[in-house]
Amino acid sequence: MITPRIKNLQNLCKIRGKDSKPSHFEKDYHYAALNLFSNLTHSFKLAHSMAYAIKNIDVWAYKEDKIGGRVYYTKEENVENKCDELDYISIALEKIKKEVPNFDELIKNTLISDLYLGTHLACNGHVGWNYNLILTYGVNGLKEKINEYIKCTNDEKSIEFYQCVLILLDSLLEFNDKHIEVYEKLGNHELAEIMKRVPRYPARTFKEAVQSFFMQHIVVMRENPFGGNSPGRLDYYLWPFLKNDLENGVITKEEAKELIDELFLRIDERIYDIDIWSETIVVGGSDENKDSSFNLLSEIMIESIIDLNITHPSLYIRIPKNPSKKILNIASKYMMKGNNRAQILNDEAIIDALVKSNVEFKDAVNYMCGGCMEIGIQGKSCDFLYGGWQNCLFMLELLVTGGISLKTNKRIKGFSFTKGLLNYHDFDSFYNDYLEVVKKYAYISFYIMDIFNELAAKNRPSFLLSSMIDNCLEKGRNINDGGAKYHNYGTTPMALPDVVDYLYALKIAVFEEKICAKEEMLQALISNFVGFEKLKNKLSKISKFGVDNDNVDSFAKKVIGDIVNIYNSYKTRFGGTCNAVILTFIHGPYCASLVGARADGKNLGSRISYGLTPSSNSMSEGITAAINSNTKISYDKIPGGASTMRDIDPTTISEEILEVLIKTFIEKNGQIFQGNTNSVSELLKAQKNPEDYSNLMVRVGGYSARFTNLSKEIQDDIIKRRRHKG
Repeated sequence: MITPRIKNLQNLCKIRGKDSKPSHFEKDYHYAALNLFSNLTHSFKLAHSMAYAIKNIDVWAYKEDKIGGRVYYTKEENVENKCDELDYISIALEKIKKEVPNFDELIKNTLISDLYLGTHLACNGHVGWNYNLILTYGVNGLKEKINEYIKCTNDEKSIEFYQCVLILLDSLLEFNDKHIEVYEKLGNHELAEIMKRVPRYPARTFKEAVQSFFMQHIVVMRENPFGGNSPGRLDYYLWPFLKNDLENGVITKEEAKELIDELFLRIDERIYDIDIWSETIVVGGSDENKDSSFNLLSEIMIESIIDLNITHPSLYIRIPKNPSKKILNIASKYMMKGNNRAQILNDEAIIDALVKSNVEFKDAVNYMCGGCMEIGIQGKSCDFLYGGWQNCLFMLELLVTGGISLKTNKRIKGFSFTKGLLNYHDFDSFYNDYLEVVKKYAYISFYIMDIFNELAAKNRPSFLLSSMIDNCLEKGRNINDGGAKYHNYGTTPMALPDVVDYLYALKIAVFEEKICAKEEMLQALISNFVGFEKLKNKLSKISKFGVDNDNVDSFAKKVIGDIVNIYNSYKTRFGGTCNAVILTFIHGPYCASLVGARADGKNLGSRISYGLTPSSNSMSEGITAAINSNTKISYDKIPGGASTMRDIDPTTISEEILEVLIKTFIEKNGQIFQGNTNSVSELLKAQKNPEDYSNLMVRVGGYSARFTNLSKEIQDDIIKRRRHKG
């Protein structure tokens, strides 16, 4: 339960966020670069300008606060005069236009290209940093470490980097100190005294640790204001402080819960109207000894999210190896009562995949989700962990048609695989060429990410964030300039279960059982099966991924494994890999809108699957069969994360049944379990009367959002998902 104070604070948070004035942060940043520091070298110009903007953030403070610090991201003042050096995206785009063939022809807009098939051209955020450094050493202690690095090097670039980091650390303290006088005037002397202590010095108590965490978090989030930048293992890092306070009678569990409630409200209020934003906290999990890290604070955080019924932060549960009955019970309760916010992560499967991708075990156990569910190593990764998606289903269609879109009947300019299905005499040749298609266009996407990463390192150096990423200080380089220990990217091969069904149908119908000739198949697809209804019926009866058929599932294992191997084979500019991050996010309807009729019997306009979840129509044998199919995949090849969506009919499910399903999923080595437990009838009512369902939450495709805030296309997509019976 939440206290009357928290109820009142929650009501005030909604009002304050909506009534806040537009932020002048970006305006200050550009003003400083153009007018105050224009004569400095590039790095110092960026560092001093960012510090100027941070120090001039407005102070929002109230007498009832127990946590100091607020910013709002919903509105930003218009910036009329911009400093070009601060716009790394535009600079990168100019480089891409010069270096990527046919870029101007193929690009649809500044974010998505139909042929590069969903590559986000700005791959920002989705990372967690090691704020435990500030909890442990304080900003002053971190500054001392940096000054020691300066004394030990003659490398001018490193010295410049260190000096810029010091500038940003000082701005963090100056912004913090602006609050102290305000709180003293308000009569909130307890909070003023805490802020005099942290984050300048090491935290000693739970209250100090929460305050230290939040102050650095909101300032780093101003330096890098991107959804997906996340607190990660917050329960893990804060628990030692709470444990000590509880043992010494400094704080009660109820007081700790109220502080966490306020912290979560503080995160939510600044991005209240941005459902698509995601800052993820992962609780529980394992430690370096493979023991459970689930603790009382983990439980408090889950209880808080359930009680508050807010969108942010996102909170997921890591399930350790051999989980206790209590942990499974808490996970199922959260799935049922968490208003569709829950996501379950299988530690053993994910850690195994990370270790096999050359992540050290001691780092792998410290994994987190940056944003929706993309896996990163807290405090050790560059921040390109999610860079968009590639429409592998559309690629397959273009190989079948020789480069012609079935939806538009137009040739896609620049598509170089124009042989077409009619000219293939065996399935293996067709399949091998399909893998070449995926590789070619995926590699183009990855190269685009390399260019953006290069320009981010120069024009978005993220000095404050970099100070809390392992190896950046040791190397004297920022997070994207080779400083981070793991320089991996992440991007999504979209609609893989649909690709499996499509390829398997071609294999069986055209090349093996000769259900139809190649010419008939192609004409059926072109006509959207009009006049080919009998063939459509035969194709629909071919077994699909998701019914626990060993033949299909073995084929799926091969196809998915071959595609993710393509991703893993790419070397980023500092020797990392481009990991497949298999989710759908909000892109399902758009991805599906590009694709025509399919060889497995689906018509133009059919939905695509979510993550590695089998297609809704394919899961005809129930949720257990679907889980069995899913867990035959080689997840150890997918260190970036692979999600499955299990929407369940609430009239047939209970916490006990759901607990069994989660336990089965974990035991069979599935990776990520998510889904909805609300009814279709409720969603239809919400569509009709949105004003009555403003707080109805749904799991979209890696993140949760208010249903009524979603587009009609995404709402319909969620409504049409299969609801499994318990």
